Amino acid sequence: MSAEVALAGALARLLASAPAVAAIVGTRAHAAPPRMLTYPCVSVGRIESRPVGEGDLLEHVVTITCASRFGGPEEARAMVAAARLALHDASPPVEGRALASLKVRFCDVFASADDELTLGVLRVRAVSEPA
Repeated sequence: MSAEVALAGALARLLASAPAVAAIVGTRAHAAPPRMLTYPCVSVGRIESRPVGEGDLLEHVVTITCASRFGGPEEARAMVAAARLALHDASPPVEGRALASLKVRFCDVFASADDELTLGVLRVRAVSEPA
């Protein structure tokens, strides 16, 4: 399993198990967005990885999207806040890797182009090494 797939799964499991996130999205925390979404939900999206320094350290920049049909930004803001608290400085188990660092670097909430959804985006920086 690639480091990116393992990290996506670990982050989705972490979000699903966080009480504040689960209170809003239930079990709809996805390692990859499903074809037919049910809202509200949170999904791990794009993961960029690059080698860092000596050895097998990898730096990952992960995009996590929170999506809501609530009819305003409140639910998306609550999801982003809950996800940020769950992720920042967490150390979830990642198959085949060990996390050296996990930090939320950016958050934003905005209306989608069709005004049907409100989206929240988090950018997370993770550094991992072989387990």
